Amino acid sequence: MITKLAIVRHGQTDWNLEKRIQGSTDIPLNSTGRAQAAETGLKLSRTRWDAIVTSPLLRAHESARIIAGELDHPAPLVIPELTERHHGQIEGLTFAERQARFPDGSSVPGLETRQAVLDRVLPALERIALTYVGREVVVVCHGGVIGTLLRYTTGGDRPAAGELIPNGSIHEFRWQGGRLHLESVVSAR
Repeated sequence: MITKLAIVRHGQTDWNLEKRIQGSTDIPLNSTGRAQAAETGLKLSRTRWDAIVTSPLLRAHESARIIAGELDHPAPLVIPELTERHHGQIEGLTFAERQARFPDGSSVPGLETRQAVLDRVLPALERIALTYVGREVVVVCHGGVIGTLLRYTTGGDRPAAGELIPNGSIHEFRWQGGRLHLESVVSAR
């Protein structure tokens, strides 16, 4: 049996706009982010969804609530393991500040490895898939989580160098045969 998962990146925050690394810091959506979530909900409304699940972080949870409203769905179910990758001492820094303090190849104290992200997110997605076998679920989470899942399912081919995971973007996966498979990426705009 196949479970379809539409994995959505939350809407924009002020830190996204400032190109600050958010990680597990709990930053709310800005007005653009709320509009992006509504737009994503409208795109998703072309399909019937059986459930909406979300990261507990405010930016994802608020996006999921907006999407649920567009889909005339009850409140989303919070899945703690879907939280963003922990970025340790670079959280709150701009990308330029990060590069100055921790140049490429430098160890960042508190930075969660991509493998650790997979080790917590994949079992959560499997539980979701087994709970909703043969159905369709919207999963609202974060760019770092989605990037890790893309690397995992494409053998590292995606995201390609310079390929961004836009706020509000939809990544269609399926859970089949005990594994996650990438189907397609739907642009945010």
